[in-house]
Amino acid sequence: MLGRREFIAGAGCVMALPTFSTERRLFVPPEEALHEFTFMQWPVNANVHTDRYFLDDLQAKIADIANAIVDFEPVILAAAGEYHKSIRQRVSGAVELVDIPTDDLWARDSGPLIALDGVGNRVVSHLKFNGWGDRQVHSADGLVAERMARWLDFDIVDSGLVGEAGGAEHDGHGLLMAHESSWVHDNRNPGLSRDVIEERLLAAYGAERIIWSPGVRDMDITDYHIDSLARFTGSGQVLLNLPEEPDMSDPFHLAALDTHDALVATGLDVEVIFEPNQRRVQSEDFVASYANYYVCNGAVIAAQFGDQETDSAAQVVLAKHYPGRQIVALNVDALGEIGGGIHCATQQVPAV
Repeated sequence: MLGRREFIAGAGCVMALPTFSTERRLFVPPEEALHEFTFMQWPVNANVHTDRYFLDDLQAKIADIANAIVDFEPVILAAAGEYHKSIRQRVSGAVELVDIPTDDLWARDSGPLIALDGVGNRVVSHLKFNGWGDRQVHSADGLVAERMARWLDFDIVDSGLVGEAGGAEHDGHGLLMAHESSWVHDNRNPGLSRDVIEERLLAAYGAERIIWSPGVRDMDITDYHIDSLARFTGSGQVLLNLPEEPDMSDPFHLAALDTHDALVATGLDVEVIFEPNQRRVQSEDFVASYANYYVCNGAVIAAQFGDQETDSAAQVVLAKHYPGRQIVALNVDALGEIGGGIHCATQQVPAV
């Protein structure tokens, strides 16, 4: 729970640290702003997901998410062309397939982060993906953002950082929050201080300041991405996912409480959603995060875990924070079993 993702497979290709560029001023709109479409990825790599039946279940959940989103906005699903025929049997005809090879499903991390530049053009504000510190094979996923940029005919603006968009949360009003563990780490940005990383993150998102908290290093594959714990729902507003009774011997619970306190200390309005108590999957490493939802045009696509009381309470809170949007709750347990959720599997492309 609380954002853990297991170490699934061996390392992939080694990526060189990119060169930092400050030539263009960028702005990443908030997730609740109007989208042109949602970008997703199809998981296929048997070296990552060695159980064929579990991989089939993961693919079914990605199809469910895509089919839910496409009722509200277009969906572009990336996969190598050889898989398109079988995918077409599982997704709505409204889902567009693009011939971009993938390894895994985590579009939030390996997909393109889209920003607007100073004259209104959309560009890829590039956070180089290296398999969460070279912990997972990523020969295809390490190139997805660049290939998608070419498909979209968007320029790439290098952030000078290795990392993932799941490791930073942006309110669209000048504020970021992140765990140091996902960024100030030699497996991603060796030799860079927190101050330098902060400068580059602010430039990549077009933000003015960042709230840091320590996070947890080297205990899950992401080094504790913040998007399974805390989400901005507007200027000054945060939803945060916590266990009702934190285990004070659990480093993830302690880090979550630290993040909560850091956000409250800055004067933000923080509302807590409690994790389910009676969920379908009881594994200790299962991620049961109501915060790992996705906001699309007209809807919030969220997880339900089989606890009627907490599932209902979470949906009420989401409806309050996103008035006028339909709350669509899905069973995506297979994603939670490998440490992620709906937000991790999606990436918005903002409309101009």
